[in-house]
Amino acid sequence: MKRVVVKVGSAVLTQNGEIALKRMQALVDFLVKLQEKYEVILVSSGAVAGGYTKLKLDRTIVSNKQALAAIGQPVLMQKYASKFAKYKHVVAQVLVTAANLKKEDDILRVKATVETLIKNSVIPIVNENDATATDELEVGDNDQLSAYITNHTNADMLIILSDIDAYYNSDPRENVNAQVIKKVENIDKKELQKDVNPNNIFATGGIVTKLKAAEYLLNADKEMFLASGFDLSDVESFMLDGKHKGGTIFTKKANR
Repeated sequence: MKRVVVKVGSAVLTQNGEIALKRMQALVDFLVKLQEKYEVILVSSGAVAGGYTKLKLDRTIVSNKQALAAIGQPVLMQKYASKFAKYKHVVAQVLVTAANLKKEDDILRVKATVETLIKNSVIPIVNENDATATDELEVGDNDQLSAYITNHTNADMLIILSDIDAYYNSDPRENVNAQVIKKVENIDKKELQKDVNPNNIFATGGIVTKLKAAEYLLNADKEMFLASGFDLSDVESFMLDGKHKGGTIFTKKANR
């Protein structure tokens, strides 16, 4: 059975300062169906946003951001656990830092934990440990984290569900005639050097961080699929039905 990592961003999981419960439920419904065909790991943003629903602190201050993450992580996990419980599925929290992903022993321990969880049909929910991470050690955003997790857990593919529904030949917010590029085999280095442009106050990424994640995985001979997290029809068609209707696949495989 192939293994996939699904990453969902804060822009998808939050709306008007609250956890977007309907979108979270749609995500859980999809993951349960996905688990029938694949081994599944979830990388979930949303801890800082979840904390903000309980305590309004200025997240641009590092100590406040860490406090919000500490408050929000159990909030996030409780909501995931309750939604998966409807399917009698158990989930687990796996918190990592960039430091963990730079040490071989730590990587092996993270991998062993994930392997044990998957072996017992438990979906690992991974997030960066923002409550203790420092500026020097932060992975920086969950696009990068999910790419590292994909590689280090020997997953075959990363699926990024975002407010960005695909990779376009130009910025669709500025060009109404922008076209989706459905398959990408190589990424222009100039695209990787552009400024990060997150669309959500709690997001730290943008298309650039997604392209960097894709580049990292292409170099590791792995695939990445980018699709909308607001409307899951594209990712469901691609992953469950084998039909590429929308979204972008980053791959070096000729048969894609």
